[in-house]
Amino acid sequence: MSTTYTAFLDALAEAGVSYIFANFGSDHPGLIEAIAEARAKGRAIPAVVTSPSEFVAMTAADGYARVTGRAQAVVVHVECGTQSLAGAVHNAAKGRVPVLVFAGASPFTQEGERAGTRNEFIQWIQDVHDQRGLVRGYMKYDAELKTGANVKQMVHRALQFAHSAPMGPVYLMGAREVMEEEAPPVTLDLAQWQPVAPAGLSPAAVRAVAADLAAAERPLIVTSYLGRNPAAVGALSKLAVSCGIGVLESVPSAMNFPPDNPLHQGIQWNQKQQNPGLAEADVVLVLDSDIPWIPLHNRPAANARVHHIDLDVLKEQMPLFYIPALTRSKADCATALAQLHATLAGACGETLVASRTAHWGKRHAAYREGVRAREAKPAAGITVEYLMAALRAHVDRDTIVVNEGVTNYQPVFDHLAMIWPGSIFTSGAGSLGWYCGAALGMKLAAPEKTVIAGDGSYMFSQPAAVHWMSRHAAAPFLTVVLNNRGWRAPRFSALSLYPDGYASKANSIDTAFDPPPDYAGIAAAAGGAFGCTVKDADDVEEALALAMRAVKEEKRSAVVDVWLAG
Repeated sequence: MSTTYTAFLDALAEAGVSYIFANFGSDHPGLIEAIAEARAKGRAIPAVVTSPSEFVAMTAADGYARVTGRAQAVVVHVECGTQSLAGAVHNAAKGRVPVLVFAGASPFTQEGERAGTRNEFIQWIQDVHDQRGLVRGYMKYDAELKTGANVKQMVHRALQFAHSAPMGPVYLMGAREVMEEEAPPVTLDLAQWQPVAPAGLSPAAVRAVAADLAAAERPLIVTSYLGRNPAAVGALSKLAVSCGIGVLESVPSAMNFPPDNPLHQGIQWNQKQQNPGLAEADVVLVLDSDIPWIPLHNRPAANARVHHIDLDVLKEQMPLFYIPALTRSKADCATALAQLHATLAGACGETLVASRTAHWGKRHAAYREGVRAREAKPAAGITVEYLMAALRAHVDRDTIVVNEGVTNYQPVFDHLAMIWPGSIFTSGAGSLGWYCGAALGMKLAAPEKTVIAGDGSYMFSQPAAVHWMSRHAAAPFLTVVLNNRGWRAPRFSALSLYPDGYASKANSIDTAFDPPPDYAGIAAAAGGAFGCTVKDADDVEEALALAMRAVKEEKRSAVVDVWLAG
């Protein structure tokens, strides 16, 4: 018998979903049966990756989608599993990542009225008033499946939302009676279920932005996540080079612009200082950025002409956001940059372009000189800068870096200096522990790549579950733990607001993990991973070489726990 679950699986396969990251429960017997039936009959369905943790299931789907741009499915049980997704849902929403989440729901009958009726005590306890409401604030679309007759249409509609810019997660749920019912096969025209086509700039916006860029003496582009679309990186480089426009990355979550290009003006995170390039820019073009600057410490000049182009230019999920922009355009940046490049062809003049390029080039050279100086081998202890320089020797165009260094985000970007589109990612959000499951998902998405995770949040990531999954799914990756034996982020925040307060003088402010757990041992016990702990700079290069051999040749994950100085 073809059931709603049969149709659900078929819809996922039709949509090109490769994986179901699953944490099954008592609401999924029909799904388990439908999967077994499909396998027995040789019908194509997504591969199932068993996840002992809903959080990790979501982050793995998140990581896969960041590499491919295609949503994968996450299956959890009722409201308990939905709540266990927790911060991973925040990361997918704020990172604008397409993921399809399906949760079962407690049966709504109890005396055998329908197939799938309640037969276990837990089904009364797990019945809640508004299961979808648990995640509605983070989803682009949420719906309840109420019949098997249109489940395919509902799945494709959900994915249409997920893949339409700005992309994001979607949520479906269905009670056991609905999912167990007979559902005659339905054939759909998939051409009708494509995402909304990306939009460009209006003619008026093209004229306004191009005119200011052409007339500027010191034009500057600020971006954070333009590189989530690898095609946009080339478009940005083309415009910047042809017009001599500097490019500053503010809180980057992707490789947006090659850091070896003389127009690259470095990276700005939480530094309490004015960025000199931003201060002197007379025209600022903000492209795909949630936080182009932190105005308490850093902002454009008062007379700078600012334009904003973004997939989410209003920041619809942020109660407070504004920048002094003269034009605001909701547009795909790859498309918008191509429009601007065509309009500005030859408009800036060779002399002006040369002058701009020389100016930004001097600033770039000074920035890179400072980066290189910080890479020196320390006399005692291990610095992040030295560690990343050593790791850089193992990085090439077939490497993906997953950066969740938290207070070390910037040195990871600066010193690895990834130059290939799609080669480095952060969550772009705030729920820690993302890196580990994301690295697993990225390895599944690109098995030919070497995945390296720079980590400052190991215990948040549920490493036992991830490393079991890594071995089970044959998806090895390297984690380099940036171990400072505690939470530096809350410590820095406290000292920032109370530099002379009691916390600044206290022996402990309850943010230390010292002595820390055996991080390498956790991975080894859970997933047979290679592991080692490094406390001396003299041992860094050998440890990284052994770890890379474990990942590349032995096909198992590796954890290098590096104790940082200070």
